Amino acid sequence: MLQARTRPLLPDVVRSELRRAIIEGEFPPGSKLPNEDALCARFSVSRITLREAVRGLIEDGYVVRRQGSGTYVTEGPRLRNSLDTNFSYTEYLESTGLSVTKQVLGATRVRADDAVVAALNLAPGSDVVVIRRVRSADGRPAVFSIDSLATDIADERTDLAAFGGSLYKLLADRGHTVDHARAVLAPVNADAELAELLKVEVGAPLQHLRQVDHDTAGRPVMLSLEWHVPDVIELRVYRRGPGPQPAG
Repeated sequence: MLQARTRPLLPDVVRSELRRAIIEGEFPPGSKLPNEDALCARFSVSRITLREAVRGLIEDGYVVRRQGSGTYVTEGPRLRNSLDTNFSYTEYLESTGLSVTKQVLGATRVRADDAVVAALNLAPGSDVVVIRRVRSADGRPAVFSIDSLATDIADERTDLAAFGGSLYKLLADRGHTVDHARAVLAPVNADAELAELLKVEVGAPLQHLRQVDHDTAGRPVMLSLEWHVPDVIELRVYRRGPGPQPAG
């Protein structure tokens, strides 16, 4: 049986390297990116590949294109995550060049409640593996997450080491490469538990994401509840225009 490809596409690699250069200050806010010829030579890629990578940075909010002038680095938080693309936060944080800490607070096997049963399309009474993690960037907690997976995919004991890395990689290794996800984003205020975990004040604003990931066969394979600290990582959505409007 053919295994699904898990290696990143070349435009994603270039996008990651350019993002790292921006975050590390090689291209500071307000500066102009080198021209296409220089960047193509730097990464040994075609113009098509480079343009796709830069388009991704525009969608992420790292750069802006000015007609007839060039592409410039924007002002803003050090970390931005575009919700247009679904990828591992662990791999994203590592790609920024920041010092990343991944703390697994616990992994337990529990009886799935009605909400988890519905989200993962499980039989009533099924067990799931629940993983609680905090990921930090340069010593600052960025994301607290609670992820639930079916027990035929993950084990709370034998997979404990893997839970410190990318769960998307774990899913792909088990034959459940994530194809797409459905997510709902809502503002919340930190309660006492979240404040302690994320090192913020009680009542501080957080961004809460509830997401269900589906594999290439359409099966819902992971339910994620995430709480993001907006001062550390900014969530963005790239919205295209409505396009040409009908006359009249």
